[in-house]
Amino acid sequence: MRNKAAPALPAIEVRGLSKKFGQISILEDVNLAVKPGEVYALTGPNGAGKTTLIRTMTGLAFPTGGKVQILGLDIHTNGIRARAHLGAVVEAPAKFYPQFTGTENLRIHSSLAAMAPGQPAISRDRLREVLALLELTRMADRKVSEYSLGQRQRLGVASAILSEPKVLILDEPTSGLDPLGIGLIHRIVTSLATSGCAVILSTHHLREIATYAHTVGILTGGRMVDTVDLKQRRAAFRFRVEDPVAVAAALEQLPFVRRASTRVPYAVAQLTDPGSMPDVLMFLAKEGVRVFEASPDHFNLYEYYRDRVGQA
Repeated sequence: MRNKAAPALPAIEVRGLSKKFGQISILEDVNLAVKPGEVYALTGPNGAGKTTLIRTMTGLAFPTGGKVQILGLDIHTNGIRARAHLGAVVEAPAKFYPQFTGTENLRIHSSLAAMAPGQPAISRDRLREVLALLELTRMADRKVSEYSLGQRQRLGVASAILSEPKVLILDEPTSGLDPLGIGLIHRIVTSLATSGCAVILSTHHLREIATYAHTVGILTGGRMVDTVDLKQRRAAFRFRVEDPVAVAAALEQLPFVRRASTRVPYAVAQLTDPGSMPDVLMFLAKEGVRVFEASPDHFNLYEYYRDRVGQA
């Protein structure tokens, strides 16, 4: 009998993080963990503490309590080794030397990154590859002072992914971008996660990130008030039936149903796997239940966020 694979350890983990400025508490007991290949979206109203949290996770600010670990390395006590696995843009747009070209700025960035222990030098081919990926090839040899806000934003993301980090942290990466630029960043983030990178990004674009993020953390007043598992939400289906209460109670007993509830005239089931949907229909047919409609129960992250922040 084959042994089950051990669950993946977090690529980045935040435990009991708190931050005070004098007597003012900015962050209170914040916890989060992101595994390789996951996209974690951090959201919350302005002033919630998102940028402070990101500055602390990247080692730019020190916590009052708690810890941050990247691949098991404490970012504050073992910063050089931990940051060797980290790519980040904090408080976008990223700062560059305006008198130098985009390529020259990336070379400076790559030279500094290569000074970390165990970090290989970044090749010219990699520089060109990243500039092309961010659609900056035609701007590569122009001074950054000539870049638009969106182009500087994309150059910041280019610098963050240059060394192929295992953990990527982006603070509002789509700020100042047009719809095409937003789509480009989302595709890059999804591709990096697919290749095994753990991604944390702060954002207000809830409708967009709802389509590809795995988890959403809602931060308000310096506290993580909710963590939404979007993978589970995408595996929810609704069934319009004559007696939704009785049907929900029956569905709750099935091994492939994580949770069942009612929203008259629907019985709503969260499945362990979306592929179990035909099994639910077969079960209902055997039980003699007439199903008038069966469809995905789309989760409205924006509405959920608005209600959750309002409650907090």
